[in-house]
Amino acid sequence: MTPDPRALQFYVDESALGIGKTLAAARRDTIHVGHSLIPECPLGVPDTEWMPIVAARDLVVIGRDKRIRSRPEELRHLKAAGLRVFRIGGKRDLSTWDWLTPRAPLGPHR
Repeated sequence: MTPDPRALQFYVDESALGIGKTLAAARRDTIHVGHSLIPECPLGVPDTEWMPIVAARDLVVIGRDKRIRSRPEELRHLKAAGLRVFRIGGKRDLSTWDWLTPRAPLGPHR
């Protein structure tokens, strides 16, 4: 499935690029860093540069940067841009595959 520029809702940052590529392939509303629909955000773009660009498009950010809280400058940029961010992560970082597979056993439910 190809993302539709008119339907975009989510932007996945470089910290979750594998998930971003998978979501962009499966959904019409998701792009990621380096995606052709957002050329001003190439791979390797610093967070402080992509934040206002993504905020201007009113996209929700998906990422898994565990150290964001220890970077006050990035937090200031994030808040100043008015970004809405969904951070995935935990004490044990999961692989892209583990994030995308169901947690409950598959099979008949009783």
